[in-house]
Amino acid sequence: MNNPATRRKPPVFTGIVVLIALTILISLGTWQVERLHWKEGLLADIATRRTSAPVELSAIEAMHAGGTDIEYRPVTVTGRYVNNKERHFFATWRGQTGFYVYTPLEMADGRYLFVNRGFVPYENKEPEMRMQGQLTGQQTVTGLARNRLPGKPSWVVPENDLVKNVFYWKDIDAMTSSDGFDPAKVVPFFVDADSTPNPKGMPIGGVTEIDLPNNHLEYAFTWYGLAAVLVGIVGVSWFRKRSGNAPAQ
Repeated sequence: MNNPATRRKPPVFTGIVVLIALTILISLGTWQVERLHWKEGLLADIATRRTSAPVELSAIEAMHAGGTDIEYRPVTVTGRYVNNKERHFFATWRGQTGFYVYTPLEMADGRYLFVNRGFVPYENKEPEMRMQGQLTGQQTVTGLARNRLPGKPSWVVPENDLVKNVFYWKDIDAMTSSDGFDPAKVVPFFVDADSTPNPKGMPIGGVTEIDLPNNHLEYAFTWYGLAAVLVGIVGVSWFRKRSGNAPAQ
């Protein structure tokens, strides 16, 4: 004769597994809701930063030194472009392949700031193809401060080609060394120039893109939806067992 306690173990075990799975699914959904609120706050903060009045570079440097995030903060800085030291970052702008031109700006204190002056098409990579855009003399640049990258974004990103002056990721150390600058004299972040027109339209400024996907609501619905499906399956299974065990009338 079968022991009733033995017959009850499988349903109990199944119930525990279902409860664990349900807890995990609900927890994942709740975590995505929390991430959604965080991302919305971050996007709102970035929007506020971008629309604020530009400040001097010294103010941005003070924030950076104090641990405040400087990303997308408007800044203005004056100096002289060192055009023969520009670095080229491979990029696509509005469907066209080309390069972002990073030109060191030499400031009055002898330090350098890498400025992303904007986009040029592939055929205009070399300065000789856009000489009118090679600004000389004192220049005042207004743009957005951009953080340096902590490292190579992904293993799929190619290595920077220093010989051909083609960068696939913004390695400020490699830019500095390939230009022969003293690292101590290079500002440890970048500035993206605004859309102020350059002679003959090159480089095309104002190319900063904010790519912060916000799919957390969809993910939350997915996890909560799976939890609801699990509850539905368990409910249907329970109902069928109850109906099958009901005494005949």
